[in-house]
Amino acid sequence: MLTHTQIWAAIDRLAEANGMSASGLARRAGLDATSFNKSKRVASDGRERWPSSESIAKILAATGTDLRGFVDLVEPSAPPPRMAVPLVGWAQAGSGGLFTEDGMPAGSGWEEIAFPDAGPDKLFAVEVSGDSMEPLYRDGDILIVSPDAGIRRGDRVVVRLHNGEVMAKELERQTLRNVELRSLNSAHPSRTIPVADISWIARIMWVRQ
Repeated sequence: MLTHTQIWAAIDRLAEANGMSASGLARRAGLDATSFNKSKRVASDGRERWPSSESIAKILAATGTDLRGFVDLVEPSAPPPRMAVPLVGWAQAGSGGLFTEDGMPAGSGWEEIAFPDAGPDKLFAVEVSGDSMEPLYRDGDILIVSPDAGIRRGDRVVVRLHNGEVMAKELERQTLRNVELRSLNSAHPSRTIPVADISWIARIMWVRQ
């Protein structure tokens, strides 16, 4: 029998598996940020409140999770393995000497955060600074990125140029000569950047808000 506790625990696990809080997951799905707050799960008279099937459908779509995957979260067999991911500040991301040729933080002196193990994928975390990426990414959000993940049109990426400029954009088009990037904030222009000017591109895999 499915219980109230199980379904809410599954939502919390889905958020954690995608590097987000429950409120961050709600925002990603286009719901009110408070939809999954602990205070919303039980009414003032003690009556249990259940998430709607519509809200569950939206968070599954937002995270690319199928129904079977969600059911597995209701009764997980074991906690997922975790890995230590280097954490880089936005200003540090612009320092070329701090990265290897393949776009990974160099050395081992970085702060680290725990994150679900992604297997062979190379990952590091970048902490957003400022408001240039709002409303999608806000100051203090943590972007989990992979410099060796394949990218295609529509993917959100962090790009570092050889001159030290770092930006988060959406990939619109990539040719042998140029990379076309759409701004995530309408107040900032889209960019067309020569491939020769790019130090590395890392695909944004998850966001921890």
